[in-house]
Amino acid sequence: MSGFLQALLNPAVPFVRNALIGSVLAAFLFGVLGSLVTVRRIAGLAGAISHTVLGGIGLALFLASRGAPKWISPMLGALVFAILAALTISVVSLKAKQREDTVINALWAIGMSLGVVFLAKTPGYADPMSYLFGNILLVTSGDLYLLAALNVIVIALVARYYRHIEAASFDEEFAATKGVPVTAIYLGLLLIIAIAIVLLQTFVGIVMVIAMLTLPAGTAGYFSRNLVGMMVNATILSLVFSVSGLAVSWSFDLPAGAVIVLLSGAVFLAFSMGNMLSKRNRRKADQQTELKGSA
Repeated sequence: MSGFLQALLNPAVPFVRNALIGSVLAAFLFGVLGSLVTVRRIAGLAGAISHTVLGGIGLALFLASRGAPKWISPMLGALVFAILAALTISVVSLKAKQREDTVINALWAIGMSLGVVFLAKTPGYADPMSYLFGNILLVTSGDLYLLAALNVIVIALVARYYRHIEAASFDEEFAATKGVPVTAIYLGLLLIIAIAIVLLQTFVGIVMVIAMLTLPAGTAGYFSRNLVGMMVNATILSLVFSVSGLAVSWSFDLPAGAVIVLLSGAVFLAFSMGNMLSKRNRRKADQQTELKGSA
């Protein structure tokens, strides 16, 4: 741990400070958006979008190797594919709910396969592992500015439309009868998640970003009383997991993204087990009370 602190204070390794700042900024997105993903039970949709991103990255790298303009970057390709996936899923979800799972699985598989094919045909064969699992130590100052801007936008939108978002998250049909624009909220949420996934994939990678959008929020759900409390608690948990994982990974020379997700998963499983045991004990206590009453 002391080695990590020394690296933070060492001006010769600014990428460690960038990684720490990135961890803090990402924690807000994981906490706020992750709570909405968990409450609305759209983890599968978010997972499909995150995996489709690889297709855009692969296509951009392939085009760049063929002399495409410099503005066709992997981030742009990822953003285009993520937005297209979000729009496709939202249209199918709204128009043909029964086909939603099929479309989600299809986008998941097609996006990943396209990415692998394009990367394989790119001269030098870009390694997809860096995109799949990420490396927070490669976060640049530009990435931090984009993350900060997205944080401001997300927090501002949630603060402004919180009541509508809360109503649409727990009972869409009732919210619609009260005039809440549930369709617009749903589309907006998917588009923001798509943009966040593109930026966050540099933090924990495409494969792991969905875990961080669900595990901290899932853990917070065990002791949060409402949606805003869940967002706050999930943000705190994400911050703890991210900073702790970064410090542990640096100290033991381990992949930062994987360590962060493992910490998040371990805590989530612990809470899940504790909640299950607590319910079992309550049932036993209720049964014993009923038996004594009948006696």
